[in-house]
Amino acid sequence: MAIVPALDLRTAHNDSQILHAPANVEAEQALLGILLYDNAAFERIGDQLQSRHFFEPFHARLYSSIETHIRKGQLAEPILLAEQFARDPSFEELGGVRYLADLVDRAPAAANAFDYARVIYDAALRRDLIRIGGEIAVTAQTADPDLSAKDQIEHAEQALYALAESGGQSQGFVPFADALRGAVAMAAEAHGRAGGLAGLSTGLIDLDRKLGGLHPSDLLIIAARPSMGKTALATNIAFSVAKNYAWEPQPDGSRKTVSGGVVALFQLEMSPEQLAMRMLAEQSGVSGDRLRKGEIDAVEFGRIRDAALEIQDAPLYIDATGGISIAKLAARARRLKRSVGLDLIIVDYLQLVTAGEGTKSDNRVQEVSFITMSLKALAKELHVPVIALSQLSRQVENREDKKPQLSDLRESGSIEQDADCVMFVYRESYYLGRAEPRENTEEHFKWQEQMDQVRGIAEIIIGKQRHGPIGTVKLAFNEDLTKFGNLARDGRYHDDD
Repeated sequence: MAIVPALDLRTAHNDSQILHAPANVEAEQALLGILLYDNAAFERIGDQLQSRHFFEPFHARLYSSIETHIRKGQLAEPILLAEQFARDPSFEELGGVRYLADLVDRAPAAANAFDYARVIYDAALRRDLIRIGGEIAVTAQTADPDLSAKDQIEHAEQALYALAESGGQSQGFVPFADALRGAVAMAAEAHGRAGGLAGLSTGLIDLDRKLGGLHPSDLLIIAARPSMGKTALATNIAFSVAKNYAWEPQPDGSRKTVSGGVVALFQLEMSPEQLAMRMLAEQSGVSGDRLRKGEIDAVEFGRIRDAALEIQDAPLYIDATGGISIAKLAARARRLKRSVGLDLIIVDYLQLVTAGEGTKSDNRVQEVSFITMSLKALAKELHVPVIALSQLSRQVENREDKKPQLSDLRESGSIEQDADCVMFVYRESYYLGRAEPRENTEEHFKWQEQMDQVRGIAEIIIGKQRHGPIGTVKLAFNEDLTKFGNLARDGRYHDDD
């Protein structure tokens, strides 16, 4: 009995629109024949292809059965599988066990298994594109008052990006020799850079020395109590990376970042204009408070104008969507990566990101755990460092020593576990300034002496670092400009014992 041709199989579908759907049933028959003849060929097709990618429904069920048998270490061949499909109407319609035997008899060489799998998968993607396009058209024609046109665009983008990412071929095992070559290449690149950094420079010398720069695929947490300056530190890093961006063309037409990078900043508390105002104050040297109030003279306004012209082309992209879901955040990061490139993601701050519809949990710890795991997965997927800011619990205020520690993190278990590095921002002057004694007393003189020692100094306490030592880095901090800088002295950082 001859194998049923693709045209005969297609006519079994009742939906007239499916008649023109992209499909290659001959490729499906060829791949199934290969697998039935040689189960070992299953390992050659990778894990990209799934049963749902088959056009003919019976082929989908047959592939699923073959996969189940092979993964269990059982033999998958026509006689054994025929018993499983004995009551399947489609199986009997196609010819029963004889159909499976014909698949084996006409099976091409097993070496071609991957090519057939690729053809099947590509046709499935095209069918999904047609389906999504139809859904977009239907939704656009439906006057749903609860769904604006922009929301529809967002949903369409999510569907397309989910489709684009669903076919990512998993890397699987990597030979140690390949991993070793990658490590040597990273070391060589770091050796050739100024300062010997393996990752992106934060623009803060002492912090770079401690971290070795910001490394691709790492999730870094910056945590602090309110008004400590965690947003200022994150924006300082973002602006420094974007301002120093430089690239060189590659033979394939792509761009390779050689300095700085393209930055995606998800700012969930401030508007883009407020954030730009901070950066303008930092770059121009004009107080942000005076800038907002308009208390500036012509000379200062000239400095502001010059600073704006200097920094306007920095590749810094701001998304100020409040309560953004982790799925939307990831989709927008992927979009930016494809369109202009991406070298650093900053999320301000972690507790304002939502898990999204369908993943809402009554347990906030579980929700934050899902978000941190997703951010870590995004860092690995896009091969960029991700910096996420986090709030600290109020228990810090109840201690005499107010220096933060890992246990002070809100939902600390998941954050501490998923992060590659956890940093705390601490400014002693903030707490000391709120404990000012009565003037013209001995206590006030001592207080003033202490304030002089800590004013303008911030500590970055590294409580966890997967790839290096923990310890404390001291930085300069200008409250008027909300700007962190390097301390111009020796002995800049101290290691813990």
